[in-house]
Amino acid sequence: MKKQIRLRAVLLLFFTVGGCFLLIRMHTAVFSLLARMTVQAAQSFLPTAFVTRTAATTAPTAAPVTETVTETVPTSETTTAAATVPSTAATTADAFTATPQDVLDRMAAAKKTAGGDKKGGSIKARTYVNDGVTDRAGNVRVKNTNKTQIDLPRLLTQRVDLSVDKTQPTVLIFHTHTTETYQLLARDFYSAGFATRSSDSGQNMVRVGDEICSALRTAGYRVLHDTKIHDARYTGAYERSRETVQQYLKKYPSLQITLDIHRDAIQLSDGTKIKPVAKINGKPAAQVMIISGCQENGNNVTAFPDWRQNLVFAVRLQQQMETDFPGLTRPLFFCPRRYNMNLTHCSLLIEIGSDANTLEEAVYAGKCVGTSLAALMQSYEKEASE
Repeated sequence: MKKQIRLRAVLLLFFTVGGCFLLIRMHTAVFSLLARMTVQAAQSFLPTAFVTRTAATTAPTAAPVTETVTETVPTSETTTAAATVPSTAATTADAFTATPQDVLDRMAAAKKTAGGDKKGGSIKARTYVNDGVTDRAGNVRVKNTNKTQIDLPRLLTQRVDLSVDKTQPTVLIFHTHTTETYQLLARDFYSAGFATRSSDSGQNMVRVGDEICSALRTAGYRVLHDTKIHDARYTGAYERSRETVQQYLKKYPSLQITLDIHRDAIQLSDGTKIKPVAKINGKPAAQVMIISGCQENGNNVTAFPDWRQNLVFAVRLQQQMETDFPGLTRPLFFCPRRYNMNLTHCSLLIEIGSDANTLEEAVYAGKCVGTSLAALMQSYEKEASE
């Protein structure tokens, strides 16, 4: 009886302990299941963006270098760089190359009557560069027809005998052959009725002289312009213009530069006229030829002992013009002539284009000449304290 009771007690204890153990295991599984379900439920309610950023934060990746460079150079900088170019640059260039209204008016009037023009001969444009050049230094080219040889590089190191006082007239522009004229229309022929000379100051050398004076005055220099016609009779024109210059020099002792402004005439045996032309700032301009003379044994030039001073001025002026307006000048003509170049140490004869150039091209060239002369004169201004 006692044995049966013990056996029952052992079995009861066994089943009790086992039951408890089984219950504990079941509860653990339930708790685990509940935990997983809670986590999954929580994740289903969280925004996707939050999950993604959390993942990126915990596992960051470096941005590509190309993206960084692109972001640090905004596209707006290109626009800013372009804007730093002064907007007045084009305007200034346009103003310089603009044809004066009076010249435009003459061109328009000529065009209206040009339909009945009879062809007198052809016109051919030509740019003179190295024709007859005997001496060259930098951008200066000289055609020397004298026996006297020159040292051009040395001449270009010498100072011009010039001292400019901006309060007094320094420059005299005059014309020995005042009535020389130009074409009005740019075309490949000239009219049979073309007048190579005219007393009309709006179409002859006076108009070109006006443009030179205007450029000098714009730069602040005082300049005199003699518009007298000296070639009403061709013979004796240089004697008459000489008297005119001497009168000015007596009245205005401050005058040091006297420029006799002409135009050339170049015609071939078949009647073709040549117009010397160069593109300056994209616009046609009549080429300019500076003439400087020389006295030497056997060339019949007298009373010109200081010709070297004029030559220094001539080469320095050409150097300035070629620096400012490359291609503007023909080779400087150094010849056995005096004309009226012995009146001052800065006296020259200047040919602007030919009778085949248009007035527009000649006036534009005159503006360039005046601009370069003003730039050269700036180096020879007197100090205010003097």
